[in-house]
Amino acid sequence: MKTKNLELYIHTPFCIKKCDYCDFLSFPADSSTQVRYIHALLQEIRFYGALMGNYTVSTVFIGGGTPSWLEPEFIGAIMQEVLTNFEVEEDAEITIECNPGTVTASKLEIYKKVGINRLSIGLQSADNAELKLLGRIHTFEQFLKTYELARNAGCDNINVDLISGLPHQTLEKFLRSLQHVIRLKPEHISAYSLIIEKGTPFYERYKFDAVKQHAGIKTEALPSEDEVYRIYKATQDILNQAGYQQYEISNFARKGYRCKHNVGYWTRENYLGVGLGASSLLENVRYENTRELYSYIDLCEKQELLLPDDFLGGEKECMPEGDWFGTNLHVSAEVIDNKEQMVEFMILGLRMNEGVTRADFERNFGKPIDVVYREVIEKLREQELLSAYGGSIALTDRGMDLANYCMGQFLL
Repeated sequence: MKTKNLELYIHTPFCIKKCDYCDFLSFPADSSTQVRYIHALLQEIRFYGALMGNYTVSTVFIGGGTPSWLEPEFIGAIMQEVLTNFEVEEDAEITIECNPGTVTASKLEIYKKVGINRLSIGLQSADNAELKLLGRIHTFEQFLKTYELARNAGCDNINVDLISGLPHQTLEKFLRSLQHVIRLKPEHISAYSLIIEKGTPFYERYKFDAVKQHAGIKTEALPSEDEVYRIYKATQDILNQAGYQQYEISNFARKGYRCKHNVGYWTRENYLGVGLGASSLLENVRYENTRELYSYIDLCEKQELLLPDDFLGGEKECMPEGDWFGTNLHVSAEVIDNKEQMVEFMILGLRMNEGVTRADFERNFGKPIDVVYREVIEKLREQELLSAYGGSIALTDRGMDLANYCMGQFLL
């Protein structure tokens, strides 16, 4: 029987210190808690590996938190469990997130031995004052050392993360960080604009400034909306000139080095998330694991991962196709109906510069895209926000600048 593609996300929530802008599920923990969590995580991986024999893993992404803070033996054990229990493609993209200052030569050696072939390094800024403002634990000099260690270890697929639109940041300051990174010639650069998220220290400091920014009113600390736009356009131009192709709103890569894992998210591949709070999308059912650490550990340690009969109200038709069983790790299971699938297909697909194709839409939904979206497509074309030539539909450069507005038009 032909297997289906599956992307695997593995969450390690632990970090030395939570950054002031971060709203991810992450926190510090002592070594005994980390050991218990890793053992629980291995049990969850084994459980799903036994269930999902009709899937082949095409990408693995170990995220966090700060996975590189963990003892390398933990990462080795995780990867060994994945390779033992899942069918993993021989050339699978396997990524681990790293923070500068938490990586050593011995860790990198173990990563390479267990099949990890891509590093994603969270720099965020090359300006030490900005790093301190963000609450990062490292300096730019520590990032340079981490990058050097990675290259010396033979890693030939590295992503570097940058954040723009920081408080008191100017175009010139951000471009200095960008040029520092370009000179290192990583294969991939992710350049995100800062979002002030509720529940973070940044929200308490800058929530009113964020409102002013979005309203186009003069701000006190955050760059104005016009300055944020100037930074974004300059980033596009400079990276393009440096040989990086923009393939998604915030992502740029040298030829052949797009992040396959993220492209899978935007094209709605099946993905399985394991670990605390991890999300999955399997055959158009979206699941989310519990975010309660000790509930997660206890359920996994006791191997109580079978689905209670009354979960989902006993609606077995809500479960994905094939021999699949949900677990009581899940705190939610949402069936994505056909209309919602169409919306996700368009909104996620249009994040990418190549957009979507008419053929893919019809193959997925059994009807031509114009039957559903003809008026929207014509409207956005007239506004010069969308190109629809041949079999492809994509946002124009101006459409990318107004991406939120454009994508909102595709809501049904």
